[in-house]
Amino acid sequence: MTKAYDALIIGAGHNGLVCAFYLARAGLKVRIVEARDVVGGAAVTEEFAPGFRNSVASYTVSLLQPKVIADMKLADHGYRVIERPISNFLPQEDGGYLKLGGGLDRTQAEFRKFSARDAEVLPAYYDALENVAELLRDLALRVPPNVGEGLRTLLDGARQGRRFAGLSLEQQRDVLDLFTKSARTMLDSWFESEAVKAAFGFDAVVGNYASPDTPGSAYVLLHHVFGEVNGKKGAWGHSVGGIGRITEIMAKVCRDMGVEISLESPVAKVLVDGGKAVGVKLVDGEEIAAARVIANVGPKLLYERMMDAADLPQDFQRRIKGFKAGSGTFRMNVALSELPKFTCLPHNEKDGPGEHHQSGIILAPTLDYMDRAFLDAKQHGWSKAPIVEMLIPSTVDDSLAPEGCHVASLFCQQFAPELPGGRDWDDEEEAAADCIIDTVEKHAPGFRASIVAQTRLSPKGLERKFGLVGGDIMHGNMSLDQLWAARPVLGNGGYRGPVKGLYMCGAGTHPGGGVTGAPGHNAAEVILRDRGFFAPRWR
Repeated sequence: MTKAYDALIIGAGHNGLVCAFYLARAGLKVRIVEARDVVGGAAVTEEFAPGFRNSVASYTVSLLQPKVIADMKLADHGYRVIERPISNFLPQEDGGYLKLGGGLDRTQAEFRKFSARDAEVLPAYYDALENVAELLRDLALRVPPNVGEGLRTLLDGARQGRRFAGLSLEQQRDVLDLFTKSARTMLDSWFESEAVKAAFGFDAVVGNYASPDTPGSAYVLLHHVFGEVNGKKGAWGHSVGGIGRITEIMAKVCRDMGVEISLESPVAKVLVDGGKAVGVKLVDGEEIAAARVIANVGPKLLYERMMDAADLPQDFQRRIKGFKAGSGTFRMNVALSELPKFTCLPHNEKDGPGEHHQSGIILAPTLDYMDRAFLDAKQHGWSKAPIVEMLIPSTVDDSLAPEGCHVASLFCQQFAPELPGGRDWDDEEEAAADCIIDTVEKHAPGFRASIVAQTRLSPKGLERKFGLVGGDIMHGNMSLDQLWAARPVLGNGGYRGPVKGLYMCGAGTHPGGGVTGAPGHNAAEVILRDRGFFAPRWR
């Protein structure tokens, strides 16, 4: 084996970098091994055509923890996020449109075009959502109670449950609704306009291979609203330079702390000796010794492909086999010669980009449309009328495209992680991409003709490029049975694996997916606690 390290992290995605920073700050000797030739995992910016750069997979900012931003001093190294002028723009089937965001008064005015009642109840809805979101913000940087640790489990559970117990009865009912109900059931209890329900319901299917009618989908909606940008809660924004700029800065901060980062170093196997993780073996045969191994990859990839079954408890193997992963996401980037021209909102390009071009453009006008997309995917493999979110970051960041041109991210649902009938995504990726482009073309004629270049990643492509099993951008479904202390498995929800010296710090642990940094932060806290190190600066 090569020289030993205090900690070896598998994967240089953002959570691995965050974890490495905190461990190195505490004085540990840390090395990260990354399979790809760049840091960042799924949070990377790449040039995909001459002069055109864009975020390849993850593409927008809100959930990154303010504590992580401050502790790593990211702003001192060039971290900058531009807020969207409005949150989302939703063209409608009847030729109208709805704009969401830009302040309460403005959103209410938009809602009145569809329902005076919906505009009236909007403040109460926001309050209900914010109360639960605040609870999640509080829990995000807390290590879940690990079932099976006796008194400590009870004490940790009581401490974290205290915030819930302090909520009013009505607020506790809101929590129950959001954690157990479908998005449709929850939204039906608040609103009457289908356009308004779609504006909020879209967040319930982001990265979620499910219908808005699926029980528990309301929580996925909530997961996407507990973030903030530049101190504004619930806001979303664009990282200047693309999402990869964030992980580039994180990597620099880590290297400055003495962290070694080895690229093009895929792991073949976690080495276990005497019931303890002692290092890893790389695909090229190199063996690296470490006092502790920390996995910033999904549970499926770690336990089913990087470990010998004989090294894992039998019941744990069964649980991991049943761990649900697969998000139904198809990701495209397109280089454009001009901005899309939406028929529902004519725009003079001489005036520059409209605010709708600078928002999230949601092509999914109703919850029924979203449900049909899921049912299509279940039956045929992919939706004939897919859910498409388009972002055009070059409207606020001219470093991404040549003058006069633009880049657009197309984040699309629903596409089956595995195609039925033994079909292969490599054979159908192009046809699926054409269907996505046709969907945009219906709302913005001329879009297809404006495409200069494109990249596409099916669920299989996402797995091949980023190691996301089933194309799951969350490293595992965000369902009630796979959250908090049960993520990924009850009894191993505190970032410790089933083998001594093995830890997890990726999105397959609490609080889940998104560019948050929370799993990396929390895992580092557990590792340092196990090592006997704890300092007030953690809180």
